Amino acid sequence: MIKKLLITGANGQIGSELTLAFRKIYGHENVVATDLNPVLRAEIKDNGPTDQLDVLDRKKLESLIDQYQIDAIVHLAAILSAVGEKNSQMAWNVNMNGTINVLEVAREKGIKRIFIPSSIAVFGPTTPRDCTPQDTILQPSTMYGVTKVAGELLGDYYVQKFGMDIRGLRYPGIISHETLPGGGTTDYAVAIFYDAVKHGKYECFLKEDTKLPMMYMPDCLKATTDLFQADFSKLRHHAGFNVGAFSITPQALAESIQKVMPNFEITYKPDFRQAIADSWPNCIDDSAAREEWGWKPQYDLDAMTEEMLRVISEKHRQGLI
Repeated sequence: MIKKLLITGANGQIGSELTLAFRKIYGHENVVATDLNPVLRAEIKDNGPTDQLDVLDRKKLESLIDQYQIDAIVHLAAILSAVGEKNSQMAWNVNMNGTINVLEVAREKGIKRIFIPSSIAVFGPTTPRDCTPQDTILQPSTMYGVTKVAGELLGDYYVQKFGMDIRGLRYPGIISHETLPGGGTTDYAVAIFYDAVKHGKYECFLKEDTKLPMMYMPDCLKATTDLFQADFSKLRHHAGFNVGAFSITPQALAESIQKVMPNFEITYKPDFRQAIADSWPNCIDDSAAREEWGWKPQYDLDAMTEEMLRVISEKHRQGLI
């Protein structure tokens, strides 16, 4: 039974909400939120233990695990795709050496469970793009993707070699109203809602027909929690489960927004992120996740759009954005 968890990258898009979700499940004092940024969001800092952690600092990681008697780690700290292409050496250093630190410290200290997310960035131009299989070609064209493939392989290696419990999801684009975009290629699907509410228009950095797998944050939290709590003995895959909810283009997302805001306008100005998006799947086959631990999404595109616009509009009225 998991008693004490440590989360790295707790200030990020997923980490900031997953920390709160896990604290509701495991108890506020039993989930330690860490991030490179010493200033964590107030709702995280005020309702449970926090600390600053550079995942490249192995001694600090060891110290925190001992201090809080940690028996599970959720390792979210990473440099994402678009930022990683601008500084590939930093992406390699943080994503690979940070992951090795987590795996090795966990192995040495007998940590019971480790969750390390992967991404659809593990796929590349040679991967089947339609209904991308669970087990397929992984030849990414970005440094972020390279590090995520290596992370999956390392996770599976530690399972096989050392009998460790390591799990991971290949996250699609994640859409949330709680945090602003953090340097990913799918960030348009978050920014578009803020600009729709604030300006009534949005200039997209991808082409209108660029179709990518997406997921609303509540489903992301559900998928993470469901896999984290799944019976390990029933898992045939470990470090890289495909998970999906819906696949959309910028045009389809704009049309969904226009159902609520008829005057919303979108224009397109593709940049370097278009090439990254073009190497990723249109949609994915997540049947392994459905079969092995019962994955099932709850939100479709229009349900997500209505909730995103409602929440962001309220924030705008309150002067919070």
